[in-house]
Amino acid sequence: MGFSSLIDFGFNFGFKKGFFGAMEFVSMAAILNTSNVCFLLWFIIWGITDILKQRRGGEGGERTRFLENLPPFSKITLVSSFIIMISHMGFCLYMFLKHEVVPYESVILAFTWCFATVVTVYSLVNRRVGQTRRWCMVLVLFWVFSGILDLVLVSFIIFNYFESKSMHLFGSIVDIIDVFTLPFLSILCFNGVHFCVTKKHKELEEPLLQENGQENLGDTSAFTNAGVWKRVTFNWLNPLFVLGRTRKLEFNHVPSIPESETAGEAAFLLEEALQKQKTRVSVLPKSIIDAIRGSLAINAVFAGANTLASYMGPILITSFVNYLSEDGNDSSYKRGLILSSVFFLSKTVESLSQRQWYFGAQRIGIRIRAALMVLIYKKSLSIKYGTMSNGKIINLINVDVEKIGEFFWHIHGIWLLPVQVLLALIILYINLGFAPSMAALISTILVMISNTPLANRQKEYQTKVMESRDSRIKATAEILKSMRVLKLHSWESNFKKKLIDLREKERNWLKKYLYTCSAIAFLFWTSPTVVSVSTFGVCIFLRTPLTPGVVLSTLATFRILQDPIYNLPELVSMVAQTKVSLDRIKEFIMDQDCKPSVEPQSFEPSSSVAIEIEPGEYAWDTNYADQRKPTIKISSKMKIPKGFKVAICGSVGAGKSSLLCSILGEIPRISGGRIKVFGSKAFVPQSAWIQTGTVRDNILFGRQMNKSFYDEVVDGCGLDRDFETWIEGDLSIVGERGLNLSGGQKQRIQLARALYSASDVYILDDPFSAVDAHTGAHMFKKCLINLLDQKTVVYVTHQLEFLSASDLILVIKDGGIVQSGKYDELIADPASEFARQIAAHSKSLNQVNPPNDPRIPTTYPQASQGANLELKHEPSRTNGKSFEMSLQEESQSGRVKSSVYITFISSAYKGALVPVIIICHVLFLLLQLGSNYWMAWATEDENRVSSKTLVGVFVLLSGGSSIFILGRAILLSTIALETSQNLFLQMLTSVFRAPISFFDSTPSSRILNRSSTDQSTVDVDIPYRLAGLVFAMLQLVLIILLMSHVAWPIFLLCVVIVAISLWYQVYYITTARELARMIGIQKSPIQHHFSESISGASMIRCFNQEVRFLTKCLRVIDDYSRVTFHNTATMEWLCVRTNFLFNLVFFLLLVALVHLPRSSINPSLAGLAVTYGLSLTVLQAWVIWNLCNVENKMISVERILQFANIPSEAPAIIENCIPETNWPSRGEIELKDLHVQYHPALPTVLRGITCTFPARKKIGVVGRTGCGKSTLIQALFRVVEPTKGQILIDGFDISKIGLHDLRSKLGIIPQDPTLFQGTMRTNLDPLEQHSDHEIWEVLNKCRLADIVRQDKRLLDTPVAEDGENWSVGQRQLVCLARALLQKRRILVLDEATASIDTETDNVMQKTIREETSRCTVITIAHRIPTIVDSDLVLVLDQGKVAEYDSPARLQHDGGSAFSKLVNEFLRR
Repeated sequence: MGFSSLIDFGFNFGFKKGFFGAMEFVSMAAILNTSNVCFLLWFIIWGITDILKQRRGGEGGERTRFLENLPPFSKITLVSSFIIMISHMGFCLYMFLKHEVVPYESVILAFTWCFATVVTVYSLVNRRVGQTRRWCMVLVLFWVFSGILDLVLVSFIIFNYFESKSMHLFGSIVDIIDVFTLPFLSILCFNGVHFCVTKKHKELEEPLLQENGQENLGDTSAFTNAGVWKRVTFNWLNPLFVLGRTRKLEFNHVPSIPESETAGEAAFLLEEALQKQKTRVSVLPKSIIDAIRGSLAINAVFAGANTLASYMGPILITSFVNYLSEDGNDSSYKRGLILSSVFFLSKTVESLSQRQWYFGAQRIGIRIRAALMVLIYKKSLSIKYGTMSNGKIINLINVDVEKIGEFFWHIHGIWLLPVQVLLALIILYINLGFAPSMAALISTILVMISNTPLANRQKEYQTKVMESRDSRIKATAEILKSMRVLKLHSWESNFKKKLIDLREKERNWLKKYLYTCSAIAFLFWTSPTVVSVSTFGVCIFLRTPLTPGVVLSTLATFRILQDPIYNLPELVSMVAQTKVSLDRIKEFIMDQDCKPSVEPQSFEPSSSVAIEIEPGEYAWDTNYADQRKPTIKISSKMKIPKGFKVAICGSVGAGKSSLLCSILGEIPRISGGRIKVFGSKAFVPQSAWIQTGTVRDNILFGRQMNKSFYDEVVDGCGLDRDFETWIEGDLSIVGERGLNLSGGQKQRIQLARALYSASDVYILDDPFSAVDAHTGAHMFKKCLINLLDQKTVVYVTHQLEFLSASDLILVIKDGGIVQSGKYDELIADPASEFARQIAAHSKSLNQVNPPNDPRIPTTYPQASQGANLELKHEPSRTNGKSFEMSLQEESQSGRVKSSVYITFISSAYKGALVPVIIICHVLFLLLQLGSNYWMAWATEDENRVSSKTLVGVFVLLSGGSSIFILGRAILLSTIALETSQNLFLQMLTSVFRAPISFFDSTPSSRILNRSSTDQSTVDVDIPYRLAGLVFAMLQLVLIILLMSHVAWPIFLLCVVIVAISLWYQVYYITTARELARMIGIQKSPIQHHFSESISGASMIRCFNQEVRFLTKCLRVIDDYSRVTFHNTATMEWLCVRTNFLFNLVFFLLLVALVHLPRSSINPSLAGLAVTYGLSLTVLQAWVIWNLCNVENKMISVERILQFANIPSEAPAIIENCIPETNWPSRGEIELKDLHVQYHPALPTVLRGITCTFPARKKIGVVGRTGCGKSTLIQALFRVVEPTKGQILIDGFDISKIGLHDLRSKLGIIPQDPTLFQGTMRTNLDPLEQHSDHEIWEVLNKCRLADIVRQDKRLLDTPVAEDGENWSVGQRQLVCLARALLQKRRILVLDEATASIDTETDNVMQKTIREETSRCTVITIAHRIPTIVDSDLVLVLDQGKVAEYDSPARLQHDGGSAFSKLVNEFLRR
């Protein structure tokens, strides 16, 4: 367009209004000319890209013929474009024919309009049949831009006409063309605007409900299908952004990841590399590099290109500053434009290569993270003997794997650092010569060497932080699993203190680590000063000439060199952290398993042997084999024929479960031969293992549904009546670890799982202990006698009445098989261990038999009430779907609320230190700018200042900036420590005050995720990212102000560019925010699956389900990688666009400086602006990246605060209502019209119970499963609050006092015995309130003393995680000893001896009677002998009191519900 006339007018107008006014017009003309060049290039690129797309068959459909059915307005558009093009082409031809110089601006403009017209024709030619007119975006923008510009030019022409009072309106032919083309440009402008508006309306007219699959982007990988241009510009993400802008992004909208990033492919490559590296040292690191060497090499190319491009700036600065010092002429003008163009090209290459480098590094990180997770999972499935801590594995996948993944963002820094130093030396050598460059090298090396002790210390502290975090997470995982027990015993405050102490140890190491990082930051911010002073000092000493160009080039080199030197502490830190994490994972993955003790054999139909047991010794604790004798010792070879039913009996701790584990190969073999099992195995452990999911999924366990067989199995396990009472039947959802099921239901579900597997050998560990008499008899008859008639079954039982049906009985005592044979053979020896156990059983039955009628024949009732699911704590069970939704983690939507930021910033010292840190940084920036300007200004004239003054002032200014950096670093670390600790304590307090229902409905993985990953992010990431954002924004503002001072129109341009960048950021963040939230949500299923698989590893191995569980592991990892991949890509999408905008700003600054007259330019100041402008793109990208990343990271704070505001249970202590110290003195419990309902939408469980438990009496509570027994106990402990009525203890309403005051006065032995990792002493006396003498006293009473004395460590005998190294029966005895040690006035026994043999049970009942003679004891039991000697028996039926009297009277009444229960027990 009329650039020449614009320049002419600008100068004419400028000399009237002022010189700088003219300069503004000159700069404007150059900017407009550059814009046309950009449009020209854009048209060419768009055309090539679209043609390639057409060739690839990207769009189908039949094309229309050109001009066929073309709307009239489209024809007018085409004609208008042709007329404008011909006008400009004609002008150029006219000037050429007149032998005059054709202005290059006119040539560029003519070519641009030529290409615009070609694109217009191309768009019309490529219309599809039935497709509406669509113009490409570049064409629309060009039309609008040209229209506005032409309108401005015509306005100038008219204004000039009136100003000059000339008789001629047009000053040149160009003016005529501008006026002539204005109407046609108006048409094109209208067309472009109309296109945008129409497109917007078409989006609004789209149906709200799409057809299935139309909006689901998750089926294909958009990245894989993208072309080169889309990959460079990240345009393949556009559909995802459009969807995220129009509606809330959901997981199914996210496209799948490329095949190379899938967990299966990544793990395969890593395992393949591990096989190759098998014989070498440091196997894992080399294998990782080998698995990704191709991608790593490509990534290295981008990293190298980025580095080379970044050093173009310092090379060109000398030339540019020298150019600005010269007199301007036409040749120098062109030279200036060439220099500007080279600057722009190098910055563009730098930006694009950096984006590909970072994205490629993130892809490699995702791949390695997935591969390591798979390897850890496979290893955790293969580890036997319960040697792996759940908490440690969670830390491995949450922290260590993440650290290794992040390392690949920094890995190229290792080799780039020497390359960058070498490039810097070359530039310094060119500018300053050999000696100064050597001085720079030596000082750089000295700075780096001085970092070594700090780096070593940093690595040491990092290791300690990881170890202490391991301990905390491990303890947290154990506490969360045992939270119900802790709350019932009112121990939560003590265990909370334990976690706080562990956190304090972690915090002490974290403090040392962060302050070390502060020292390293100070050292490396000081390093440019040291290098600069030494270099310039040598220059002055050798009298090397210094000019502003040389000084600024040198300073620019130091600024770029400062980045690798500054990043060196982070690189060293990352290498140290990665080394620690690699060592931890390598130690875990490379750890060799013990040799298998079982040799699986293929099933041979002709073979008559099912199990072949060789003599051998087995022990759980192989590390202390000398301190404790073998757990199991098999002295003779044994063959179990096919179809045999083998029963195992023995007292508590005799080794029954260990014998089963030896058959399964789950216990270390010390000596002897392997056990051979012929055919497939099925296992039912004593402690039920239930998966989260539907009941049906738990039974099928990965097998296909066979409806008839399934129904038969369900009936055999007595689950059919349960299914009838559940709203969703067998599709009802089971919570984590089966928390919303009763113990009997869990046991029956896992028995059904074993039966449905149709295996050859069944191994059952006391499957009847958790069910009532009738259900146990039903299961024995239907399952063992009928369904497993032809199968080999090895079962442990304490119900000796089930022994007579077996083909072989093994009697275990002290870890050895003391007797074996059939029932009749063993009973014939009255002095045998078996006879002793049978005698104890008979004694127990005699307590139950009525005096006059020892055996009353009674038929089994049909149990019409059924076995109701005890809805302990699941309010959402009214609707199966709604409960399923509760398995999905809740997440916030929309922006992270400002209150989250305010809470975070003000968490430490109420935010008082924040302004101080900002002031420190501002002073640092100003002093740095001042020192650089001083050097440039002082070297303009050799005689301006002396050498000493030159160096002295520079040292003073630079040194002052370093001091402020030190203050900033220390204060920031102080704030980070205080903030993270405050947030941790808030969350911890809230979680420990949460009601038990919260833990029942919330998977522990969600809490652990916040306690590990999110807390780690808050500890060492967010404070520094947030501060980095503020620091970078301040520096960006400083650079913009400096550039604007040199050429003030740049300020207006920067405002526009910043506005566009912020618009991009707002457009980006709606999608990126949801992706960031998905990352946290998709991480929890990985943890949950790991935890669940580790706890059930023996089951998974036994049922040969490793492949299915591994497949699920791959799926959940891929889901996590999917959102991580796209979250990373969206950030690069934003950076590509904002980088280009700020590169354009820098380019236009250079062009403006080229056009400005030399007399108006201060070369030193202009050179300084260019020097700082070199870092503009990187700094802007850092601002935008941090701006978005901070919000994504702040989601961790949001998640922690979410759990810091959990609705709490009733207060622990109510100050004005504290009971007396000796309360309850008598122990009388009075229930008045007690109604209990778990949720307003659920039926009432207890319906008006009114009765009194007299003081110091034994009350037995019986009833069929689901009648309300456990609910009554929960109401007593206020786990659930009554909806009506009250409970009085010694006349005191328990709802009026605090929970701690109530629960600390009550004792309970829960159905699921819970032990904590530690020692026997810490388990019996967690609060350390009793002496060793008292502890040994209760151990003797509970028959545990001899077992504990077998270990030389006595009371320090170790207890593994979950008490895995103790049998279930022994665990119940420990819980009983714990309760007796507390000496509570009221004691509740909830199936406390279900897993104990009859003889031990008799002794325990006697001990309980003696030790609790002055206590009120409430006993819930399925064993009738356990409660038959009670003073009173309460029979519950459907939440009501059916009977309440002495057991003798109820037995005498043959029609009573209690007598029927007794008869069922006797008939088993």
